Amino acid sequence: MKFTELPLAGAYCVDVELLEDGRGAFARTFCTDEFVQIGLEPGVAQCSISLNRRRATLRGMHLQIAPHEETKLVRCTWGSIFDVIVDLRPDSPTLGGWTGAELTAERRNALYVPRGCAHGFVTLEDDTQVEYVISTPYAPAASVGIRWDDPAVGIEWPIAPEVMSDRDRELPGVDLDRVRELGLAAALGPA
Repeated sequence: MKFTELPLAGAYCVDVELLEDGRGAFARTFCTDEFVQIGLEPGVAQCSISLNRRRATLRGMHLQIAPHEETKLVRCTWGSIFDVIVDLRPDSPTLGGWTGAELTAERRNALYVPRGCAHGFVTLEDDTQVEYVISTPYAPAASVGIRWDDPAVGIEWPIAPEVMSDRDRELPGVDLDRVRELGLAAALGPA
């Protein structure tokens, strides 16, 4: 695997290295030792997939607050997405910053989302499937989020989202000063 650090501290793009021969190809998509060597959390408590029928489907921007904060390794296994991470860690020098990358089934690349960062994506093709490897089990009471179009963050989506859940449409904006002063849980609270 090849790890490329992104502009947000602790966020990485993870690319596979295909070994090809007459049978086809093989690639490692996860290795505890390699994650630990560069300081990433390798814990796996849950794996999930999302199936997205239409292009321009938005999911996000979601995260869990303490004590259920989670890391995620997100990979597109069919189709393509524009995947986004927003830094909401109160003591981070990049608080309020975001980074995004196109993840495709063809490239087999993934994003590593650190604890305290919101995550979401928009599909770039119909019939897109996304796989999540998550460090902490889902805790509904700890689930929060921020608006996908919050001007305080200013995510530049490559296409306008057209399909989303009512929950995602109604998520609040984020007050970054409150996050910095009070911490993430006090600033956002359960969604």
